[in-house]
Amino acid sequence: MNTLTARLHAVFPSKSRRGQIWRIAVPIMGGMMSQNILNLVDIGMVGHLGDNALAATGIGSFTNYLAISFIIGLSAGVQALAARRLGEGRHSETAVPLNGGLMLALLIGLPLCIILIMATPTAFTFLTDAPEVRELGIPYLQIRIASMIAVGMNFSFRGYWSAIHMTGVYLRTLLIMHAINIFLNWVLIFGNLGAPELGVFGAGLATTISLYVGTILYFFFAIRHASDKGFLHRIPSRSTLWQQFRLSLPNSLQQLFFSAGLVALIWIVGQIGTAEVAAINVLMTFHITAILPAFGISLASTTLVGNALGRGDTKDAARWGWNGGALTFVYGIILSLLLIPLANPILGVFLTNPETRQLAFLPMILWALMISFDTMGMVLMNSLIGAGDTKRAMWISVTWQWMFFLPLAFLVGPVLGFGLLGIWVINMVYRVGQALNAAWQWNSEKWTHIKI
Repeated sequence: MNTLTARLHAVFPSKSRRGQIWRIAVPIMGGMMSQNILNLVDIGMVGHLGDNALAATGIGSFTNYLAISFIIGLSAGVQALAARRLGEGRHSETAVPLNGGLMLALLIGLPLCIILIMATPTAFTFLTDAPEVRELGIPYLQIRIASMIAVGMNFSFRGYWSAIHMTGVYLRTLLIMHAINIFLNWVLIFGNLGAPELGVFGAGLATTISLYVGTILYFFFAIRHASDKGFLHRIPSRSTLWQQFRLSLPNSLQQLFFSAGLVALIWIVGQIGTAEVAAINVLMTFHITAILPAFGISLASTTLVGNALGRGDTKDAARWGWNGGALTFVYGIILSLLLIPLANPILGVFLTNPETRQLAFLPMILWALMISFDTMGMVLMNSLIGAGDTKRAMWISVTWQWMFFLPLAFLVGPVLGFGLLGIWVINMVYRVGQALNAAWQWNSEKWTHIKI
């Protein structure tokens, strides 16, 4: 009994440990929630321009996420290294990984940005056959891709603020960015305050400007709070920069493959029918919104694991991973208990067609049943990233998504005819299997031997 009690105590966080997790996680949750609200505001404003405008921004936004997914992964290296330096007590060096992340964002983002902008007209011909949508969507996507350097830098800053337990700076900056974005949308989309009426292009321009304003704000806050920690004072050596790139690369590839997998999944469902695509769009949007608390806890676990390893305390690092996983597992159970009886009314808000709503109902129930495993797996994979084991986290994600889920989803859905429900059964097995794999890898503690 004593052994069991000790084990449970190690897995479930105490009040003080929960407090440490929430202090890092809550501002991140707030920032992500504000992003979702901004997305809804964008859709509402662009919706006044008609269906072609909505289609152009929808395709452009999704494609832009795929385009920037690689550079988003730079934040993993910044967060893991800065958290480790903080744990080691090397406070004057915690911002050196941030300097490296900003340099990599510029060195990778600039050429990638130019190449993708030039490739956009050709790429858009594969995304839609509608000339009107293409005409609106190409310049929209090009101006969104122009924000790539800002995106890479902003995510590097987010990784740094998370690593040093200052996620409040991230939240404040994001709220200012979103306020600017909404204001500029109103000005540039509709031509208010004497500005030209730019329509869909104005929506993309507003987002890009707000992202670069956010970068400027992050620099301002970093000069105030991180100058004594090496910000802009210590340039990483070539070998250190290469080490940081190698640490970040697996996470960048993981982000790229994951976003490409979402595109592949929508294509697979599209082979079944239009109603199924509408249903899966609602399911995926709801999924992203519902897991926001788990996302915040995941980034908190990344930081706390790195801090503990910096102190040389591998047992505490292991415990932080299990603590975050346990919190999100309990959250998932509570969410399941709420969602299962409310699935039909919730779907009715988004899907007015009764047949489409019926298509989404059982997949929604299946999703509710596995959400606790999914959120736990997310935390444990981010804990691996915090330990510097970015390769293992990448292989868990890519293997389960591309070698198990997507091939079986295509076989079960379009080929064998089990439809969206069959795909979601495979999705349930995929998410649970991935989580158990992450738990097994975390429990093995092979990550304790990684030096960064």
